[in-house]
Amino acid sequence: MKQYVVARPLYSEDAFADEHEKIHRHHKTLRHHVKQYFTCDLKRAKNAALSLLPFIGWMRIYQLKEWLLSDIVSGVSTGLVAVLQGLAYSLLASLPPWYGLFTAFFPVIIYFFLGTSRHISVGAFPVLSLMVGAVVTRLVPDEGPPINITGFEGLTSDEQRVMVAASVTFLMGIMQLAMGLLQVGFIVMYLSDTLVSGFTTAAAIHILVSQLKFVLGLVVPGLSGPLSIIYTLEKIFVQIEKTNVCDLVTSILIMVVVFIVKEINDRYKAKLPVPIPIEVIMTVIACGVSYAFNFRVIYKVDVVGRIPVGYESPMAPNMQIFGETAVEAFPMAIVGFAVAFSVAKVYSVKHDYIIDGNQELIAFGASNIVGAAFKSFAASTALSRSAVQESTGGKTQIAGLLSALIVMVVTLAIGFLLEPLPKSVLGAVVIVNLKGMLMQIREVPYLWRRDRPDCVVWVVTCLASILLGLDLGLAVGLGIELLTVVFRAQFPRCSVLANITGTDIYKDRKDYMSIYEPEGVKIFRIPSPIFFANIDFFRGKLVEAVGFNPLRVLRKRNKALRTIRKLLKKGELQMTSVSSGITSTNKESEDESNMEELDQPSDFKDLPVQVNWNSELPANIQVPRVDVHSLILDFSAVSFLDISALKGLKAALKELIRVEVEVYIVACDEYILEKLHSCKFFDDEVKSSMFFLTLHDAMLHILEKHPVNSEKTKVSTIHGNQCNGVSSLRSRDKFVHVSN
Repeated sequence: MKQYVVARPLYSEDAFADEHEKIHRHHKTLRHHVKQYFTCDLKRAKNAALSLLPFIGWMRIYQLKEWLLSDIVSGVSTGLVAVLQGLAYSLLASLPPWYGLFTAFFPVIIYFFLGTSRHISVGAFPVLSLMVGAVVTRLVPDEGPPINITGFEGLTSDEQRVMVAASVTFLMGIMQLAMGLLQVGFIVMYLSDTLVSGFTTAAAIHILVSQLKFVLGLVVPGLSGPLSIIYTLEKIFVQIEKTNVCDLVTSILIMVVVFIVKEINDRYKAKLPVPIPIEVIMTVIACGVSYAFNFRVIYKVDVVGRIPVGYESPMAPNMQIFGETAVEAFPMAIVGFAVAFSVAKVYSVKHDYIIDGNQELIAFGASNIVGAAFKSFAASTALSRSAVQESTGGKTQIAGLLSALIVMVVTLAIGFLLEPLPKSVLGAVVIVNLKGMLMQIREVPYLWRRDRPDCVVWVVTCLASILLGLDLGLAVGLGIELLTVVFRAQFPRCSVLANITGTDIYKDRKDYMSIYEPEGVKIFRIPSPIFFANIDFFRGKLVEAVGFNPLRVLRKRNKALRTIRKLLKKGELQMTSVSSGITSTNKESEDESNMEELDQPSDFKDLPVQVNWNSELPANIQVPRVDVHSLILDFSAVSFLDISALKGLKAALKELIRVEVEVYIVACDEYILEKLHSCKFFDDEVKSSMFFLTLHDAMLHILEKHPVNSEKTKVSTIHGNQCNGVSSLRSRDKFVHVSN
């Protein structure tokens, strides 16, 4: 076994600071940072341009011969999928299908110039589409009049819905753009993988339920708000006997075939040059069969219907709708960015390039603002579509640009070919693509075994999102997640450490067999920051570790001194070589008015001798024994202390010092030490000399100050077994034998 030997003195923090001079670092002031931020030169201007327009960076290194063909193949494949998903996800947004084609075009063009990811496919995302649909059906319900909005006059129901979807998308884009400009891309860090997994699983269930009406061929009004999923299922099952058999059979056939071929794609992806575009193939076949057998007339199948040629003129957002949808727009902005950034991060790691979270916010914000002006709805990225773009060989966003051109061709020229497409086919395609999100439920047993607080976050987020709606569910999930963080920080797993025999290593005494614990020494570790919320917990655990309440002991001792003084004054107690005294049954009750006096350090100045508190006291005076003479606090995992914690820590240290327990704090962060000095933490009782560089330094200092009374020391185990042996605490370069 390899060993190392280091010869050095025993260091306290003061001794180390005296011997080793620190470098004085000049900290920049706020004024300096502001001045530097607004200073502009040629280099900064160039970097700013490259940052704001990332496509310039990768276009300069574009390898035309090696990458162009791959981007063309990827762009065509992604474009075909984008057309189909655009039509399908429009149904989730409760909009006419062709508006999904707008979402697959305008945001892609803007992202090409502003986005930092080279592989994600921008466009409709089912979860966002569903959230847009919830807003649309709330303001323009299927049954009953729309809410009173200025600008709705003279518009059809579909036009009103488009205005709502475009306005909420515009507002979402403004929020994303503002967050990007304010450099708050870090906000996505508060959405953990567990929370996103539970949220997207709930969204998948919402999507599944919302598509049942198309698969079954039923007329079910769109509902939103808490328990809307329950009411939707109720309306579906009430009229289940009206199911259109043609729609149902077509949907089942499409789902089975698409599912099987997708499994083949996954299993043989290493051997297939490109994945089989089964959704596109089945859509073409379904269009042909529907047109040939006239499904719309003969079987009463609901089809896509007329798709207008070309693009519509741009429109301004409705300010009144902004006020009605601001609460829903913010979670949409967060979810859209979080999903896109997560996917982009996966591909950036895989292909070794850097993405910028703040620039991604700017890119998606601008994409949604421009797209909303041209009547598209919320854009992010779909996992399946991005997987197609990357797996078919896409190297850059030129593939995305080509996919947008494919969508444009469909919009301008051949969109009429999709008019006979049954909506049940689109619903079936959406449901099949939910497999990945629905299968996330398999994470629950794993989380329950490995991390139960995370499991609670997953389950609560999922259930809340299912029952309360996606916007409220996300808020509930985020609240639960923050509560678990607070819970972990407020109630950390504190431990009592012991020396691993023959080493300078200290571990939890409950976890190891061969450990050494010097008599009268306790080592306490708290593995978290100490702040206002957990300082009381810290003090409670500290009392458990030492085995007594120092404040209670101090009060008992001061009460005992008060009694001894009275007895001496009355002459009822005489000091002899052997302590003796009268038998007294009089006991004073604690005088609450003198409680502050009892909390002060014990005063022996007018007594002829100092009292040994661990010996038998006269007059049946009972004071709790204190068998600990030294306490070491391991602060190696304490990252910060707030003012409340400083006050609580100082009070705890004083209580221990006043009952003659020496306290040492080890491995304290330099920042915390500076804060303690600046806050005037130290005084006549709490001194800076109690801080030591390492735990082993403090232990060796204690053993020098309190030598072990016999050559035989005890080595204990977690089972309570004890054996004798010479204590050998190794001080790296030598063995320190503790003996009398």
